[in-house]
Amino acid sequence: MTERIAEVRRRIDEAAKRVAAKEVTLIAVSKTKPVEAIREAQACGVTEFGENYVNEALAKSEALAGTPFHLHFIGHLQTNKAGRIVPAARLIHSVDSLHLAAGIDKQARKAGIVSSVLLEVNISGEASKFGFEPSGVLDAAKRLADECPGLRICGLMGMAPFLEDPEGTRPYFASLKKLYDALDPSQQIWLSMGMSGDYVQAIEEGSNMVRVGTAIFGSRDHNK
Repeated sequence: MTERIAEVRRRIDEAAKRVAAKEVTLIAVSKTKPVEAIREAQACGVTEFGENYVNEALAKSEALAGTPFHLHFIGHLQTNKAGRIVPAARLIHSVDSLHLAAGIDKQARKAGIVSSVLLEVNISGEASKFGFEPSGVLDAAKRLADECPGLRICGLMGMAPFLEDPEGTRPYFASLKKLYDALDPSQQIWLSMGMSGDYVQAIEEGSNMVRVGTAIFGSRDHNK
């Protein structure tokens, strides 16, 4: 894993230099991976970890309490589970509807905190993907900033479609960067786009946060 993480970081740094980008944050996607694998990544200096499932995320947070484990929730979140994840997550990447946003806002205010979130945008147009429509996300960001004091809108998240040639993802990433640039400046903090197969292209198109799992931990165990 040490070598894999070093290679990912090298590629991130080189991509960032090519476009004169500032720091790019690496989220190690640890879903379905054991706590021992996370500890190994922590030993390599990784502190930000992405999880998709509420029960698994909370169990790992408990097991890794007192260690540099900062939870990023990146999976589809059901509104009725928001109350469990809100206090634990440093950043929720996958706010995909006004309904979910309102639920997170309610739970955050109930807990006496402000929850940092990204609005997920369905940039691929695939029916299987969650997220705001590109045409409506800017209005949603303005509305939530006005109406939901328990939320801090920190930017946008999106996923390009899987393509054999990752160069084909560039138009999708460029479209999300354009939306990000149109946000209120106070919301232009994180643009979360790019995964193991296309994070280099995502950085070159403006991403400052990439979610990398397979390239760090190897293939996922889909039986877990």
